[in-house]
Amino acid sequence: MNSRCWKRCFIISFLLGVWFPACILVQTTPRPTSTPKPQSDRLQFRLVGYPRKHNEGRIEIFYKGEWGTICDDDFSLSNAHVLCRQLGFVAATGWTHSAKYGKGLGKIWLDNVQCNGGEKSIELCKSRGWGNSDCTHDEDAGVICKDERIPGFVDSNVIHVQVDENKVEEVRLRPVVTTKKRPITEGVVEVKYKDGWTQICDVGWTPKNTRVICGMLGFPHERKVNKNFYKLSAERQKHQYRLHSVACVGTEVHLAACPLEFNKGNATETCEGGMPAVVSCVPGPQYVQNNGQKKKKPQTTTTVRLKGGAKLGEGRVEVLKNNEWGTVCDDRWTLLSASVVCRELGFGSAKDAFTGARMGQGIGPIHMNEVQCLGTEKSIWNCGFKNITSEDCQHIEDAAVRCNTPYMAFENSETWYWDGSNVTEMVMSGVKCTGNEMALSQCQHHKTISCQKTSAKFSAGVICSETASDLVLNAPLVQQTVYIEDRPLHMLYCAAEEDCLSKSAAKANWPYGHRRLLRFSSQIHNIGRADFRPKAGRHSWIWHACHGHYHSMDIFTHYDLLSSNGTKVAEGHKASFCLEDTECHEGISKRYECANFGEQGITVGCWDLYRHDIDCQWIDITDVKPGNYVLQIVINPNFEVAESDFTNNAMKCNCKYDGHRIWLHNCHMGDAFSDEAERRFEKYPGQLNNQIS
Repeated sequence: MNSRCWKRCFIISFLLGVWFPACILVQTTPRPTSTPKPQSDRLQFRLVGYPRKHNEGRIEIFYKGEWGTICDDDFSLSNAHVLCRQLGFVAATGWTHSAKYGKGLGKIWLDNVQCNGGEKSIELCKSRGWGNSDCTHDEDAGVICKDERIPGFVDSNVIHVQVDENKVEEVRLRPVVTTKKRPITEGVVEVKYKDGWTQICDVGWTPKNTRVICGMLGFPHERKVNKNFYKLSAERQKHQYRLHSVACVGTEVHLAACPLEFNKGNATETCEGGMPAVVSCVPGPQYVQNNGQKKKKPQTTTTVRLKGGAKLGEGRVEVLKNNEWGTVCDDRWTLLSASVVCRELGFGSAKDAFTGARMGQGIGPIHMNEVQCLGTEKSIWNCGFKNITSEDCQHIEDAAVRCNTPYMAFENSETWYWDGSNVTEMVMSGVKCTGNEMALSQCQHHKTISCQKTSAKFSAGVICSETASDLVLNAPLVQQTVYIEDRPLHMLYCAAEEDCLSKSAAKANWPYGHRRLLRFSSQIHNIGRADFRPKAGRHSWIWHACHGHYHSMDIFTHYDLLSSNGTKVAEGHKASFCLEDTECHEGISKRYECANFGEQGITVGCWDLYRHDIDCQWIDITDVKPGNYVLQIVINPNFEVAESDFTNNAMKCNCKYDGHRIWLHNCHMGDAFSDEAERRFEKYPGQLNNQIS
């Protein structure tokens, strides 16, 4: 039988301090039926580095009694496939370069590795040979394996972990005075050890250590603490000191990345000349109101934001330049840069620095590339970066972050999802949220419960998801395709049946006369992380015989023409008669097609095109007088289908109508401009001259 022995170990790696990352150790021996390879008997593989998940990391090989790395020169996904399979995973999903998981130590065993992807071992691939390399550890390669084990590989596909007694994972603040206020911003620093909590001796403790602790716990800044307040409490209690020395530089994202000196023995030694380490953190402005502290006046302008995330504190990074929001390319994107963004936004340090548009692709410009932060900057704009051209980066490379956020204990105080068959009372009614609240209790709701019955059919429920769709409109296409058509009434019977004309059409002398229509094309992209599907299933779609199609949603878009003061002067609406994938980005296959009563929807990375020449793709402006207006288009206006971001569902254009012709300019998504630019747009909605861009 094929013998394979696995174990999990923990490595100490010195890079800006001591790291304690987990690694997977694999020892392989060939099948007896195959020709023995002397080298294979001694080859071992492991994934190391920090931070990482169990299926990714810097790849290291044990050869001739020494661990070493692989240089990223000529590295490819095919190489990663071979290595991941040797590690017991079914395949690779990606690879990393430039020592993303930290620099290794010792030998660089392989360089210029070129695999076809089907080799049984990395040693069978082309390379410069063992130990022959002109690289440095700045070029150490890493792999990202698919989180699926090879069937039958190792005992029940379980990786056995060898516990490292000196590994720091969980940290908390323990207040000396019991409080229900959240978040907890000050207290004794405690480290989880076995089944309990231990303290850290504060001898030699520095503000840089405090900064790391606060960042881990979701706070952007630290402040001085009154130690005298804690001394009396410390003298009365017995402590277990797990750590006796911490020497962070202040930019680490986790305490485990700092140089640490552990107490030898059973963690009961005293802290001579000191006391338990105590820290005080400053919460971000979004958490101040929950902490009972005086709320700071919010900044009038912000130049960075997160979009497309499922939770507060995560999302695609977008920055403001020249009054227009744009994304950040993921070249050289690291936890240091991600942490600067997180702290700038009022969160802690970064938990993850995502590449490859993991939080969805943005639209519009890409403002930054190769961002390189030291970790101490106040803003991402203070970091080094390159301005880019369209050839340098595409939105498939948009960078994203997941920040450490404070623990709020919301699960202990409006919202559970349960079987509604035993509902006995209602606790809230009239709930209206903006989507930015951190708890249901923060949403607008009735002061007094107003619900007729308490049966299950009147109970609200939710289904949660980590991903959602995100629809956006191609604003430039609307501007490019706009025109006016005077359409005879005898050609509008179906449109009238579907309520696509203004109310005055009912009083017209049918079939004589015409209606003046403002026509344009709309191209609706799904840039989210899940397909956009109609709320209702096919069994409830409504057949419209006039046009010969099914309606899967009552209202899919609103088309409105607004006056300078926001008054609606003309409107149109479009039922989603056919949601399908018209076109998709390269490498993405169409999934939805309306023909033959097919499934309707818009796939991630695809778009649905409604041409200007189809019914209801217009606004009836027959009754509109010449003047300056705002054209507004809103997708999914009734929020019938979940999206990760509703702020980009509206598009606006300046509009000038002279009674015969119409011009659109300055078309943009509702959240594409800065607040200042948007205010200027609203103040001067009309075209100021005849210069048409």
